[in-house]
Amino acid sequence: MSASAWVEVAHDVYQQRYNPVDVSVVAVLGADGVTVIDTRNNLAEGAEIIEDVGIRFGVPIVAVINTHAHYDHSFGNQAFAALGVPIYGHRLVAQHYADYEEPRLLAVQADPSREPDKTWHQVILTPPTHLVGQRMTVVAGGRTLELVPLPPGHTDTDLATFVPDARAWILGDVIEESGPPMAGSGGFPLTWPNVLDELLTWIDPADVIVPGHGTVVDRDFVVRQAADLRALADSIRAGWAAGLAVDDAVDAAALATPTSSWPAHMLRPAFERGYAQLAP
Repeated sequence: MSASAWVEVAHDVYQQRYNPVDVSVVAVLGADGVTVIDTRNNLAEGAEIIEDVGIRFGVPIVAVINTHAHYDHSFGNQAFAALGVPIYGHRLVAQHYADYEEPRLLAVQADPSREPDKTWHQVILTPPTHLVGQRMTVVAGGRTLELVPLPPGHTDTDLATFVPDARAWILGDVIEESGPPMAGSGGFPLTWPNVLDELLTWIDPADVIVPGHGTVVDRDFVVRQAADLRALADSIRAGWAAGLAVDDAVDAAALATPTSSWPAHMLRPAFERGYAQLAP
């Protein structure tokens, strides 16, 4: 990956969109070092970030932040831990690993043919070393960062990072630009729109917002995605209230607008997770 692939999206805040899955990695540059936000999918991909940061910025990596626990954002943690870099993440990441990521990882390591696109044979799950359970301020590399644990939405491990001197928000998959938001592994589709409503009370119109996948967006985009997620939540509640099985509720939702913007393979896990939230 070329060092020029880093794009400055706010003052000394840089995004690089890595393949596979067009995942955002953010570098917050300070006078004394760089904070890296999200670590990608495996050891080699984490090591690639470290190399790219060194080439582009030439200063040490002083901190890592995980936006949430999903594999494409945190399985590269071990590369940074090997350097002794502190890793900040939501206090529930380790529990999420145990419930969701670890069973999937072990299954693929035992039989790589299950998910041949995943290169996980060297992955050792590495939870954050610094657990965040309430809003806190961190000074890393000479930059002030606000870490904001969010209520359950995309997952119950979502952690927003706000860079106040650049008015930049790094939100992970709480916001997605390159496709519909995914309410799958450990997701909370019924409360997700409420999370965005709360975020919108803090976000100014001119703020820069970096999503987990895709290009930077603005406050109006968040407003629109909150409305889409509320429509999805309403469809889930309607299916549950009507006594529809998940497949029937998904079929009904696939005909609705804006719920129809979700492909069926994404609607089904969202309905499964929503029904689980509604079950007594």
